[in-house]
Amino acid sequence: MANFASVQRLVITIAVLASFVTFLDGTVVNVALPAISEELGGGITTQQWVIDAYLITLSALILLAGSVADAYGRVLVMRIGLIAFAISSVAVAVSIDPPMLIISRAAQGAAGALLVPSSLALITATMRSDVQSRAIGIWTAFTTAAMLVGPLLGGVFVDFLSWRFVFLINVIPIGITLILLSRLHLPEQQRRVAIDWWSGILCALGLGAVVFALIEQPNLGWQSPAIVIPAVAGVVLFTLFLLRQRQAVSPLMPLWLFRVRDFGWGNLATLFVYAALSLNGFVIGVYLQQGAGLSATAAGLASLPITILMILLSSRAGAWAGRWGPRIFMTVGPLVMAGGSLMLLSVAADFDYWWQVLPAMIVLGLGLSVTVAPLTAAILGAIDEDHSGIASAVNNAVARIAGLLVVAMLSTIVGGTLDLDGFHNAARVTAASLFVGGVVSWIGIRRNPIEAAPADEASIAPHQN
Repeated sequence: MANFASVQRLVITIAVLASFVTFLDGTVVNVALPAISEELGGGITTQQWVIDAYLITLSALILLAGSVADAYGRVLVMRIGLIAFAISSVAVAVSIDPPMLIISRAAQGAAGALLVPSSLALITATMRSDVQSRAIGIWTAFTTAAMLVGPLLGGVFVDFLSWRFVFLINVIPIGITLILLSRLHLPEQQRRVAIDWWSGILCALGLGAVVFALIEQPNLGWQSPAIVIPAVAGVVLFTLFLLRQRQAVSPLMPLWLFRVRDFGWGNLATLFVYAALSLNGFVIGVYLQQGAGLSATAAGLASLPITILMILLSSRAGAWAGRWGPRIFMTVGPLVMAGGSLMLLSVAADFDYWWQVLPAMIVLGLGLSVTVAPLTAAILGAIDEDHSGIASAVNNAVARIAGLLVVAMLSTIVGGTLDLDGFHNAARVTAASLFVGGVVSWIGIRRNPIEAAPADEASIAPHQN
């Protein structure tokens, strides 16, 4: 028993560290965007592409990576992902122009896609019941904290070194994780299933084309063939991807998963909640520098209260969700966050962090702390162990696609310029998205996800394999 407990602790540590670098790199860049555009040029369009190039490959390939992890072993896939992530991070750090930077960021996203589903699947495959819920709470606390502490670390590096060093932060955790992986010995049974590479290509090209149209349309206009053609092609390609999932023997995104109630509704809630989080993170990191005149470090410190509350409360919230079910937490949490986002409307030209931003950050932190772990537990706990890898991949893909699309629509949301009015527009859209996420959770989430799989799930899955 003691040995089993030590294995569980090792699994949690590895899962946290492996995901940490992916989530950290996804947000650490936010406060570096002004410095990047100042040195390399490109304005807000380059800033959007630096974020979305990472998210396109992460979102599209995370589905493929989930199948690969289930087929060839989570530890092997994680090891390859860590090494590739380190190499691509160095490429980002030495970029000499926007195209090189954007291509390197896309490579980072592809490597990150190998890490997230395989790391969380380690937890869901080795733990069940309330132990799994608590482990997911711990994983959520630290990986979400990585997303939130990223701006602070990025700000320090930008102010005292260079934005290039921002992308080398993850070297140490990658090295530690590789060492710990060498000590983990799990009896993984590799399933040599046929992996649907064509679906991965359709998904990546479809998302990429749509995002290109959304980002570039403020510059070229919707009447331009350079916008209309990619937009239409992207929609067609992504539709073909969805249709292929109905026919493929081993689909990247098994559509039967969404007929499991908590999984389907939970992912819909994820779409709205994570779109709001991505939008809020982007505008806070950029506006506090370019609009309010704060340093990169100060802009990163602005969200520190959220990080502290996440670390203190997420594990406990995960345990509560395992005991009482996730529905109430997934409803109340987003509604509280919506209130916190509306509090940012108090930000004025005469800027004062302590009265205009800090109260909102505290409220946002409280709401986020009771939302994320129950949300993750509800979605993954609804799916059997054999499909834990792909379930994790689908949920993470939904979260990243939400961020991908909202950042691509940033110019439309803020009205073309991230000035004070644009900041207020973003706060309203963030609040609306969070409100919808809370309502969706209340309507859709029902049972406690750690209970034994009910008959409807047991009857769905076997007919799809």
